[in-house]
Amino acid sequence: MAVGPRLRVVCCLHGAAFIWCSLSIWRHLAITDNGQTPSRYYTYGGRWKYLTFINQVLQTILFGICLLTDLFQLFGSNKKEGFCLHLLVLRDCFFSILAFPVGTFVVASFWGIYAYDRELIYPTRLDKVIPLWLNHAMHTVVLPLLLLQLITCFHQYPGRKKGLLGLGIFCFAYLIWMLWIKYIAGIWVYPFLAKMDSVGMVVFVVVSILIMTHLYFLGEFLTKLFWGKSAEWKKTA
Repeated sequence: MAVGPRLRVVCCLHGAAFIWCSLSIWRHLAITDNGQTPSRYYTYGGRWKYLTFINQVLQTILFGICLLTDLFQLFGSNKKEGFCLHLLVLRDCFFSILAFPVGTFVVASFWGIYAYDRELIYPTRLDKVIPLWLNHAMHTVVLPLLLLQLITCFHQYPGRKKGLLGLGIFCFAYLIWMLWIKYIAGIWVYPFLAKMDSVGMVVFVVVSILIMTHLYFLGEFLTKLFWGKSAEWKKTA
């Protein structure tokens, strides 16, 4: 395969991002109860009930796919081009349908709620448990990495119906997961949900899904804006 120095640089960036995301997950899993950690960390579902943690796993998978794709392009033979194309399709779909909208939503929603009342989303006592760098790794650095990915690699977005269907399935699955945890363990994943009545809960869910949907459109728009005529769009597939 014909490759240039740009791909080698991108490969290094993907490798660094993959290591960073993996390190943050490992450090998060290494957190132990020191009397300050909220008890819900160790209840049903563990860390997997938090969208922040799920998102970090998604970001790690994304950059793992990106790194694998780069390595095949750099060192793979011509016989592997077909497999490499499949990896590119997987990378583009994973970025557009899950990684970008979910990652951007996590950053925006976390800091939005944090600015309003941090105790609703990230109690002060967590400062003694979770290192500052890890908090920003999970809730801040995600967005710059996604934007860097967007501007360094062109992503072919799927048809909007397919893209929104995939995102919708993810949102619905996470909603069911939260309700299941409430049913089994009797706790809401996030404390502020317990303060809402039924109407408020419905409004929150609908607004969250609408925001996530518009973030999908934002990723599509930014890709088209940055890459211009090189973007080939399949809006209705």
